[in-house]
Amino acid sequence: MRTTSCVIPVVKSPKDYQVYRISPHDTNRLAIIFDTASANTSLTCCVEIFDVDGKTPPNRHQWAVEMFFVLKGEGTAICDGKSVPIKAGDSLLVPPTGTHLIKNTGSSRLYTLTFMVPNEDFSELIRSGIPVELDEEDMAVLGRVDRLMPY
Repeated sequence: MRTTSCVIPVVKSPKDYQVYRISPHDTNRLAIIFDTASANTSLTCCVEIFDVDGKTPPNRHQWAVEMFFVLKGEGTAICDGKSVPIKAGDSLLVPPTGTHLIKNTGSSRLYTLTFMVPNEDFSELIRSGIPVELDEEDMAVLGRVDRLMPY
């Protein structure tokens, strides 16, 4: 008889996310969903929240691939000098060594689901920042509505 083991999945909701601003004057916040500290994996997954006119500083990763899925809002993604507009439903994949930034160009906050593999000290950088909270607007975007849907 073959024995198999099943790992119980880790389930989190927005109230469980730890949120940080990496630097005091940053115009984006990162809400960690899973990372090396919370899930014992080299994947970092977070919701990135950009204030109006907010942006990341230009950055690059030596080995990691970074993927952004736009949940809400609109912006511009710039990688190695090339600029493309992004909006809700778009996905963006940044290869290793690409110098990139994301900028909110809309009239409301920009929300992205951001993945980095491997972690390349990304979650450690986020956690070294300033703890902040998700506000009511963030929870409205990230929260789930539990109700029966008619068929």
